[in-house]
Amino acid sequence: MRRQDNSMQYTILGNTGLKVSVAGLGCGGNSRLGLGSGGTDAQAVDVVRAALDLGVNFIDTAEAYGTEHVVGQAVAGRRDKVVISSKCRSRNPTGPISGADAVKALENSLRLLKTDYVDIYHLHAVAPANYEHAMKEIAPALLREKEKGKLRHLGVTETGPNDPRQEMMARAIAEPPWEVVMFAYSMMNQGARRAILPTAKTRGVGTLLMFVVRNIFSRPTALKQAMADLAVSGQVPAEFARSDAPLSFLIHEGGATSLTDAAYRFVRHEPGVDVVLFGTGKQEHLRANIDSILRPPLPEADMRKLRDLFGKLVGVGLDLPDAVRAAAKA
Repeated sequence: MRRQDNSMQYTILGNTGLKVSVAGLGCGGNSRLGLGSGGTDAQAVDVVRAALDLGVNFIDTAEAYGTEHVVGQAVAGRRDKVVISSKCRSRNPTGPISGADAVKALENSLRLLKTDYVDIYHLHAVAPANYEHAMKEIAPALLREKEKGKLRHLGVTETGPNDPRQEMMARAIAEPPWEVVMFAYSMMNQGARRAILPTAKTRGVGTLLMFVVRNIFSRPTALKQAMADLAVSGQVPAEFARSDAPLSFLIHEGGATSLTDAAYRFVRHEPGVDVVLFGTGKQEHLRANIDSILRPPLPEADMRKLRDLFGKLVGVGLDLPDAVRAAAKA
């Protein structure tokens, strides 16, 4: 791994040979580059371009995010300097998609991205019950498109809220054809440290981290509610439920500057981690997120305390994007 003049750090993504920034811009989640909070396409394009100017060369989008067209506009003239990751839905309202459906989705993604290839194309949010179908019906169709050069590497992402024990991902990292995987890992959802990352590292599977921050570390009310629920079930000490700042022990001289800073630094230096994804619709947040990802690990005493306190928790902080939850209630 080496540092460049702009301070961004780069690594090789698994065995793909792709040189990628360790900080990757995620174009989904609540922000969707700002589109989720009323931002315009032009503003979203500016966010992507600002990230590129800061040295980010890994951009993750998806059919479901509605941001592929923004990425296509933003990388115009710089396509050969950017690694683009996109995804197709693994299900539609009637059930799992077919191989032909996946190929159509790929073609549409290429059109929106204004490119003739995508570096990584994933099956998006594959549930354990749909994994066999994905392997037997969808992956072969996409591998044929790979032979045509329309995608360079095939990946798969988990459905965190619906697969908190990461059962699908544990299978996917152990066998072909998946070259890159995306999964949840955070201070309070550490299962991947044991179940996913060691095997991915051994097999050379590229890793992309999601759900690193989300609501639980960016909204105090979400953290307080999570701690209250965990205390009731005896999974964390009762005093955590009574505190308005239960993770304040992380904020100190020589430690983290904020919970968001702590969240990024906790995951970033774990062996086997390649890219830490972050999302924002505000240019002023870009530098702060990137700076946190580039900082050294948290002090060892803080890391040890986080592992002792939360190492056995399962699925904490795996909140669906606000828009998805609102639609489900409608």
